[in-house]
Amino acid sequence: KRRRAGHIVVISSIMGLQGIVFNDIYAASKFAVEGFCESLVVQALRFNVAISLVEPGPVTTEFEVKLYEEAKRADYSRTDSETADIFTNLYLRNSKDVFASLGQTPEDIAEHTLRVIEAARPPFRHQTNAAYTPMAALKHADPSGALMTDAFYKLVFKYDAVLRLSLR
Repeated sequence: KRRRAGHIVVISSIMGLQGIVFNDIYAASKFAVEGFCESLVVQALRFNVAISLVEPGPVTTEFEVKLYEEAKRADYSRTDSETADIFTNLYLRNSKDVFASLGQTPEDIAEHTLRVIEAARPPFRHQTNAAYTPMAALKHADPSGALMTDAFYKLVFKYDAVLRLSLR
């Protein structure tokens, strides 16, 4: 700020734009990051400081492996049966397919981040996976949120077989 130049690069997530079932706490933290940066970007521009959000989708790391291991050992006895079924038989199964087909490596995310850092005119948002661009467009196409909510509901609960096939 004092130098009246700079570039702040923040690693966010596609889940900072759209929450996903069973990822509510993670999505909330990324929504907070996105809101903070949206609030700050105009002020920062006054001092010639750019802000860029790098928004990866799924990243294949040991975290994913540990998630599945812990999910196998988890005690769901205090969870209602329908929610436990949705989590184990829908979310976990589809999550594995999503990571297998759309997951990026940490190195790929680093390359995207480097491109943002080196950009002559850095973007405010940079999605690292083009597969998620329609999600952002869908969200902004309907200010009421109904279009996005309906599309995700159908994708998760009505057409999950189509989703799984499209990921293979």
